[in-house]
Amino acid sequence: VIDCCLIERGNMKLQRKMGFYEKYIKRFLDIILASLAMIVFFWLYLIIALLVRIKLGSPVVFKQPRPGLIDPKTGKERIFHLYKFRTMTDERDAEGNLLPDEVRLTKFGKWLRATSLDELLETWNILRGDMSIIGPRPQLVRDMVFMTDEQRMRHTARPGLSGLAQVKGRNAITWEEKLNWDLKYLEEVSFSKDAKLVFETVKVALLKHDGITDGENATALDYGDALLKDGAIELEEYDKKQLEAKRILELVI
Repeated sequence: VIDCCLIERGNMKLQRKMGFYEKYIKRFLDIILASLAMIVFFWLYLIIALLVRIKLGSPVVFKQPRPGLIDPKTGKERIFHLYKFRTMTDERDAEGNLLPDEVRLTKFGKWLRATSLDELLETWNILRGDMSIIGPRPQLVRDMVFMTDEQRMRHTARPGLSGLAQVKGRNAITWEEKLNWDLKYLEEVSFSKDAKLVFETVKVALLKHDGITDGENATALDYGDALLKDGAIELEEYDKKQLEAKRILELVI
């Protein structure tokens, strides 16, 4: 261990040890591998983009604000735009409101998610430095605000294209399990573990197609919705946190 990541949030100090690989090697490998992926699979990007345009319409690219690394100066997460291939239609009701996810998520969109091909554009996020190949998966801002300070330690590392939680069940496991796996990953970030997670990700995405839904919804419940459903928080706190997320997004969008 050669360094520590120290974050001050109010009166609380969050500290995590970092090794030589994470501090000096990991980012270099991210740039090399993401660049190679974009060059070697350029043809696949074009094919998927064409299929999305034909089957789902435009825009082909979906972007969404996500929390990234915590800025040591502010103690708050930097918000970046995550890029993916679109997997849902824009179908709306008579009043102009978007239809539920399970209606807009087509068979083709489900296939893209099952194979994780919709995630290919995140190589651009990796090149920009927003993300890493392996790390805690970037959640939504409205999920982040419901996390405890300990859980938000996951944001002391660059979010990943895939991570330990994804190979352990993705959306098929509970939110608590997801966040615990993310923290488990941070206990020791090493080349051997990252390499193993890359191979396990390929196996899960291409062979097993595991954990695409949570069993009840086309997409997993937001963290706040899950907490409210389980009675872990009151409606008043839920509304307060949702307002906090909205204010954060207003500064970004």
